[in-house]
Amino acid sequence: MAVTVISAFNDFDVKVKPSAATWAKVYGRRDSVVRVLKDAFPAGSDIRYESHKIIGSLGRNTACNPVDDIDLMVHLHVERDLWERKYRYDSSEFLYRVRRVLNENSPVRKVGARGQAVRFFYADGLSVDVAPVEKYTTGDFGIPDGSGNWLTTNPTKHETYLDGQNAALSGDLKKVIRFAKKWNKSHSSRLSSFHLEMMVARTYATLGSNPRTALRLFFDYNYNNLSVQDPAGFSGDLSSYLTQVNRIAVNDGLKSARGRADLALEAENRGDHQEAMRLWRIILGSDFPMYG
Repeated sequence: MAVTVISAFNDFDVKVKPSAATWAKVYGRRDSVVRVLKDAFPAGSDIRYESHKIIGSLGRNTACNPVDDIDLMVHLHVERDLWERKYRYDSSEFLYRVRRVLNENSPVRKVGARGQAVRFFYADGLSVDVAPVEKYTTGDFGIPDGSGNWLTTNPTKHETYLDGQNAALSGDLKKVIRFAKKWNKSHSSRLSSFHLEMMVARTYATLGSNPRTALRLFFDYNYNNLSVQDPAGFSGDLSSYLTQVNRIAVNDGLKSARGRADLALEAENRGDHQEAMRLWRIILGSDFPMYG
């Protein structure tokens, strides 16, 4: 346990960031699934394995503990005649084909196609969502949208954008993103992971070394300001999934967090670290250290 706010945030950073052991487990799980994919879609078949990439929070290095799923984008090349005849206008059929073939080739227990992916379940709780995609001539990818159509995406562009923002802010942006995610998770998880990351990324022109003031600025800047555009230009306004009820709830949460952050900073400035830590624990959840 910690007795200063600075040491509490340092401890919290270590606690929420995936460890080397977690990453080793992630890579091992990825490799086992990729072996199944290569066997299921071999060279010479009308759908064949081409490449894979960890995407999502793990791919952007913004994941928080506990890590319970891996998003794995898998490029499966479809022969042109088959693509034009069967899948170009029916992504659901493509996804069901992938699910069926994986069911036939893997001993791992799975569920059916889940919107955009096929999920591999494991007894230890670390699942793998296989998101099968086809690559367009533009270099972007088509991914099933869950309703039979295709969405255009390119996770590499999202990673490049976020890495650039992180580098411009001395490498501390992703740490603030993980803290913001813990706030979101501790208060009903109304914001999607990617939307939240992009909100944090657009908040700062400069970012000092104090994550407490950075979080306070995040709460303040994004209050009544939830709309943010997809930096790759694919999805438009990333807040569009929020209902009006959830928008109100998110803004209420940001306002409340901003108020408590103000009080926590005041307490820290007057030397009352116990009170400051109590308030940050309300904001960031029970994983935040208690005063020791």
